Amino acid sequence: MQPARRRAIFRRLQAAIRGRRPSCLFSSPFELLVAVMLSAHTTDRSVNAATRKLFPVAHTPQAIAALAVDGVRPYLKSVGLYNMKAKNLIGLARQLIAQHAGKVPGDRAALEALPGVGRKTANIILNMVFGEATIGVDTHIFRVANRTGLAPGKTPLAVEEALLATTPREYLKKCSSLAPAARPLRLPCAQALVSALPDRGSVRISAQNSACSAATSGGSAACSRKTEPPGFRL
Repeated sequence: MQPARRRAIFRRLQAAIRGRRPSCLFSSPFELLVAVMLSAHTTDRSVNAATRKLFPVAHTPQAIAALAVDGVRPYLKSVGLYNMKAKNLIGLARQLIAQHAGKVPGDRAALEALPGVGRKTANIILNMVFGEATIGVDTHIFRVANRTGLAPGKTPLAVEEALLATTPREYLKKCSSLAPAARPLRLPCAQALVSALPDRGSVRISAQNSACSAATSGGSAACSRKTEPPGFRL
């Protein structure tokens, strides 16, 4: 893909989501870490339903750890795999207290050593909290990167490396913070943005995605069709 075309795609994506906020609710680095950890294999709406009840009661590692697994589990019932995530959340809180004085660490190894935290979550924290040029590749970013041709890859790591290598400098540090805000656009809307460019290459837009056409002029659209890549794991 030519650099000018790549920059035009990012410019259109940025315009389409201008004014949107990340859909997971948080007010501190720890709350962001918890929200992203809980979001694996579930929707941001389900995460928000849980954290709206949990954070007023416990929003620090110390308060979360004090609840213990049985205490935190009822708050997470709207979240997929909530039994496992309840255990991970307590383990995460206790490890932050024991090893990091209750603070969210700013290096990858320490983040990925936390229960329930993988590379995607670590990348989002490093980017949004510490300002590093990292990109958290979730299923949405994986699909958009492949279907638009921005960063084709068979694995999340391959897509991440391709995006890091080819994303225009002015958009690089914004990628992880903009990605959660872009989720409501979904794949058809992202494709519609690209389809409005000349010489669209191999991108194909079907008639059923025409509702996303408003996004090509910087508007927004509510698209919900999802196509999960086979065997995708975060």
